[in-house]
Amino acid sequence: MPGLYYEELEIGRHFAHDVTRTVTETDNLLFTTLTHNTQPLHLDIEFCKQHSEFGGILVNSVFTFGLMLGVSVTDTTLGTTVANLGMDDVKFPAPVHIGDTLRSETTVIEKRDSKSRPDAGIVVFEHKSFNQKGILVAHCKRSALMKRKPT
Repeated sequence: MPGLYYEELEIGRHFAHDVTRTVTETDNLLFTTLTHNTQPLHLDIEFCKQHSEFGGILVNSVFTFGLMLGVSVTDTTLGTTVANLGMDDVKFPAPVHIGDTLRSETTVIEKRDSKSRPDAGIVVFEHKSFNQKGILVAHCKRSALMKRKPT
């Protein structure tokens, strides 16, 4: 399914993404080591048991962020994004644990014509991710330069 063009992304349009994902230990381990993040909260269960209030490994928040954005692509921007312009208001209000199943939602909250590119417009998406208990675990606002429909 192709992504949506600037004209199709109306303010208030909401997407409840069908793709959900149970986060595995392998997901967290690979992502954390690939990004050279040596934080023991993501890698060392014994450290977590002794020094963390959470009692277990926490999933790398950057993985959670990437998953939240990634599952939105098919419904919203697949092949129609020129570029991401920025991420704002990034928050992780609750931890993600190995075995949590995440679902995400996206809402179009702003849009405006591009002043420099007549073939594109700027759209601001609000992304949210929730665990299996419905607890918000990630949030951000993403500004993207989106293609206009070809004429």
